[in-house]
Amino acid sequence: MKVIETPLSGVLILEPRVFGDSRGFFIESFQVDRYRDAGIDLAFVQDNQSRSTKSVLRGLHFQRTAPQGKLVRVSRGAVWDVAVDIDPQSPTYGQHVGVELNDENHRQMWVPPGYAHGFCVLSEVADFEYKCTDYYRPEDEGAVLWNDPDLNIPWPVENPRLSEKDLNNPTLRQLVKGDN
Repeated sequence: MKVIETPLSGVLILEPRVFGDSRGFFIESFQVDRYRDAGIDLAFVQDNQSRSTKSVLRGLHFQRTAPQGKLVRVSRGAVWDVAVDIDPQSPTYGQHVGVELNDENHRQMWVPPGYAHGFCVLSEVADFEYKCTDYYRPEDEGAVLWNDPDLNIPWPVENPRLSEKDLNNPTLRQLVKGDN
């Protein structure tokens, strides 16, 4: 497995080995020892999958008091996946990392606890899978506005399809000031 470090502390892009032939391919999408060797040593307690259609944008979400680490991948289709540093004490506060995850490059992204995360769908349909290090608690969810001008994320979609909730998320500045 190839491990690519990013400018955000702990955020990794992972390229698992793919074994293919004329019948298709085989990929080991998770193996605890290999991922521990890459620096991902938290236990996973929940697996999630979402299916979304083209131009759907989900995020930027995080858990406030019980942050989740997420190992994310796409098993069908393609997405632009983004992690944002939302820790005001961090030297990379307000910075982001974005990468295309798809069913051909088989890349994964490790988003450690404490980062906001979101993605938008590039293909007609995408199945997005993620392993989480803590349980999802709806009452603990926080979010940052997807198009916060201070974040300047180059989303590859002009008019995304958003949930009502994601349309009304605060900017990072509002979140930190407590104006949300």
